[in-house]
Amino acid sequence: MPAELRFSDSDPRPPALEPSVAATLATASWCARRGWPVHPLAAGRKTPAANCSQCRINPHPPAECPCLPAGRWCHGFHAATLDQRRITQWWGPHPEFGVGVACGPAGLVVIDIDAHSTQPPTRDRILPGIPIGDHVDLTGLANGFHTLAVLAALRGQRSPAEDDTTLRVRTPSGGLHVWYRADNRRWRCSSGSSQGTALAWQVDVRAHGGYIVAPGTTTRAGTYTPLDSVREPAALPTWLAQELERTGHLPAPSIPAPRPVPPRAQQAVLVAGGGREGTQNVLASVLAPIEDCGRVPEGAGFSDTLNRAAYTLGGLVAAGRLTEDEAEQALTQAATAARPGQERRAAQIIRSGMAAGRQHPLHTRRGPR
Repeated sequence: MPAELRFSDSDPRPPALEPSVAATLATASWCARRGWPVHPLAAGRKTPAANCSQCRINPHPPAECPCLPAGRWCHGFHAATLDQRRITQWWGPHPEFGVGVACGPAGLVVIDIDAHSTQPPTRDRILPGIPIGDHVDLTGLANGFHTLAVLAALRGQRSPAEDDTTLRVRTPSGGLHVWYRADNRRWRCSSGSSQGTALAWQVDVRAHGGYIVAPGTTTRAGTYTPLDSVREPAALPTWLAQELERTGHLPAPSIPAPRPVPPRAQQAVLVAGGGREGTQNVLASVLAPIEDCGRVPEGAGFSDTLNRAAYTLGGLVAAGRLTEDEAEQALTQAATAARPGQERRAAQIIRSGMAAGRQHPLHTRRGPR
């Protein structure tokens, strides 16, 4: 964390926005043509239009709602559509409605940067998972633009707020929506004020299970106005995807159940011999299948392979042939080399496999002379 980093009131602020009548039907159609499912927002607001009276009286899961098959807009982003005829039916009679975009079905991740200046939280919540020492002067840090700039600086990257290669939309409150195309993973939403999953303080993430206000939509507070001339989202930057993964924006992975070492592999471990040289031979033998996975981008059974290796090394730790740190470091290095960018999932598999292996000490013995 660079101690000399400072903030000031010279950060870009939004231009004055003159209220106007938004052409909502044109906006909704424009979004749908880009493959972004849309749904109505309440007149003058950024929240979804209200459900019908029956849905309000009788709560039920959106998937069981008769309104959706009938072409009505109940249940917010769950009703989002690409159907141009339905869009005309919804916004034609209701030009006062705003336009929401369902991020998950649209394949979007939107970074929602808040500009409200306020007292920052404790240092451990400014950038979750990244310690900020007391020697770092945070004077002036007051909003999401600042925290995102710090995160980007730490990674040697440009802040998404300054990314002029992608669609950016200024919000009426002075914040910024930075739109990106998601990869094939189901990124989750989060709130920057959350004590759980969060990318940075005052920086929200809109993805699966959420929606974003479409550019051009006008509320009582003002208009969501695109910046510059870029109107298409760029691909989610690799470094930002890694930060989202690090901060828990993927669903909890399905960790395979720990599995014992196959008899043939166990025999190879047992006869590897004692001493430091024997231990290194064991490590090389156990880690080799993980390294083999790195030669194939997918379909190599990486999770199961890593799980078995962790189980084996857990057994050797229990037998006193390795320290826990040695085993975990060796597994982590091998897993990172084989599947870069999957460190979080690999760490969970390693912990699970080693914990199970420690219940079954695996003692080596010298082979026949």
